[in-house]
Amino acid sequence: MEKKPFFITTPIYYPSDNLHIGHSYTTVACDALARYKRLQGYEVMFLTGTDEHGQKIQDKAAARGVTPKQYVDNIVAGVKELWKLMNISYDRFIRTTDDYHVQSVQKIFRTLYEKGDIYKGEYVGHYCKPCESFWTDSQLVDGKCPDCGREVYDAHEEAYFFRTSKYAERLLKLYEDQPEFIQPETRKNEMISFIKQGLQDTCVSRTTVPWGIPVDFDPNHTVYVWVDALPNYITALGYGNDTYHDFEKFWPADLHMVGKEILRFHTILWPAMLMALELPLPDRVFGHGWLLLNGGKMSKSLGNVVDPVVLCKRYGVDAIRYFLLREVPFGNDGVFSNESLINRINIDLANDLGNLLSRSVAMVEKYFGGTLPVERQNGEFDDELKTMCEAMPAAVTSCMDKLLCPQALQEIFKVIQRANKYIDETMPWVLAKDEANRARLATVLYNLLETLRCCTVLLGAFLPETAPRIFEQLGIAEGNEEIKSFDSAAQFGLLPADVTVKKGEALFPRIDLAKELAELEAERAAKAAAAEAAEPKEQKPAEEKKPESDSEIAQHLPTITIDDFGKVELRVARVLTCEAVPESKKLLKFTLFDGERERLILSGIARWYTPDQLIGKNVVIVANLAPRPMLKGKYVSEGMIVSAEDDEGNVTVTQFPDSVKPGSLLG
Repeated sequence: MEKKPFFITTPIYYPSDNLHIGHSYTTVACDALARYKRLQGYEVMFLTGTDEHGQKIQDKAAARGVTPKQYVDNIVAGVKELWKLMNISYDRFIRTTDDYHVQSVQKIFRTLYEKGDIYKGEYVGHYCKPCESFWTDSQLVDGKCPDCGREVYDAHEEAYFFRTSKYAERLLKLYEDQPEFIQPETRKNEMISFIKQGLQDTCVSRTTVPWGIPVDFDPNHTVYVWVDALPNYITALGYGNDTYHDFEKFWPADLHMVGKEILRFHTILWPAMLMALELPLPDRVFGHGWLLLNGGKMSKSLGNVVDPVVLCKRYGVDAIRYFLLREVPFGNDGVFSNESLINRINIDLANDLGNLLSRSVAMVEKYFGGTLPVERQNGEFDDELKTMCEAMPAAVTSCMDKLLCPQALQEIFKVIQRANKYIDETMPWVLAKDEANRARLATVLYNLLETLRCCTVLLGAFLPETAPRIFEQLGIAEGNEEIKSFDSAAQFGLLPADVTVKKGEALFPRIDLAKELAELEAERAAKAAAAEAAEPKEQKPAEEKKPESDSEIAQHLPTITIDDFGKVELRVARVLTCEAVPESKKLLKFTLFDGERERLILSGIARWYTPDQLIGKNVVIVANLAPRPMLKGKYVSEGMIVSAEDDEGNVTVTQFPDSVKPGSLLG
């Protein structure tokens, strides 16, 4: 039977510096999806690569005294080493400096020019070098780039333009006819709004940046980076070149996975270019959120990044993969902290998964010398565990089809947690005391091993190093693919009745949280001290006079400017659900709609409100408060509900009537 093709892509990363954990998140997510599709029997093409042209690269290379190609060659080597370390199973790696890609882009540019969709003009406006984006006066925010908030500079040069405006109505119809084209759903509204504001033609060449693909019929121009970068998805399949021959098999792409900051290019410029080329459009473009650190987006240019290599060496590759896939809510921003990482390792991987395996294997060795007898006796609790196992693949697949990796892992770990409870319910140590229970004890231990097998089949897509180690301890020999296949995960009872286990090392040793955090803080402090010692000393400002009484502190905060106030985004949001938080008497868990998307917020108002009192109400939230992990990282609160407190400590939540639409801004 012929395998169905599946084409998945990451964005091609900009090698201005080494990649950070945020880039790893995108790539690990795509890798898990690609591995899962292969497990299901698809013929997968998983594409990643690097976007190597543009002014920022040109300037960085000049500062280092090397050519741009020498500069990117060094960075790209590091990118490939990182993906090797993190077990990224890509099928093809494209570089925009590859000869075949250059050839294809020149053909695409010429084709669009000859069709009249590209024309020569003059660009007068603003340019953001970090984002490689052109902006008009009206698009700037406080005179700065609307995407990254950095300074822009004036640009005035001869340029070629792509007639993006020509495709505005076709793009809106695309979004209407294919509602799943842009995901998550909330981001589609942003694209519709952007188009309806008046879609401008796109500048697609430069005369002042020689580091790029030359326009072959006008060599004074180089192709602007986005028109160079976006076609990689088809040139890597052989479109416009003779290097590859996979275009007919794999195009259109099933999924483009990108960060939300570049979604606009992938859902407006890219489909408009494909329409102009009369090519099919990709099925879905998913714009995921950011991985935040200390309340802000990780950024190479800002220097607030986490090195994935350091994390992998300290905690293991699969632990980092699991954290990224389980912790970050797909489509929304997630938060990285050392504490939340260690808690995930300890609770899910060491306690739930690792402990289940080590206990099960140890009991088989202790009570039966490592090999189970074939006698069986069914009993209470068996059927529920078997039923959960057999239903698990369908539940996980449903989540993966919706790109919900965290929920897919939740489905697997529900079964793992149920198996741990099964041990407590059946009490094998009690059964072992009476030889008459021998068949029942063998059944209980077999069910545990078989549950682990079913879970491990699916976990292989997420934890590719750990899965083979589990199979080895379960006595499943390498090459025994029949009981490691996707279909086998839904068939309980495929392990041989007389299975022989082989005890191994702990999958994920438990980490002493307090000790580990203290060591990490000591390392951070040492690095900070070394950096401070290297900096020239500055005179400290004179200390401000302290308030004369505590009441001054209680009643008044320092004076702020209108600019300070403008940094707080107060927005009306409608309460969709509200429920108590079992782990806390103070907190209520809210799901709110802020006019664009749903968000989760924890609020310490349980003393004054019952969960049902605020459902359906319009409240005010601080919408741009950095997401904050709470209750040891179990929840991530995405903002704050505004309330007032009187002199007696009573709290009242600020509310608006139903006539005020969710998303309305206060100011």
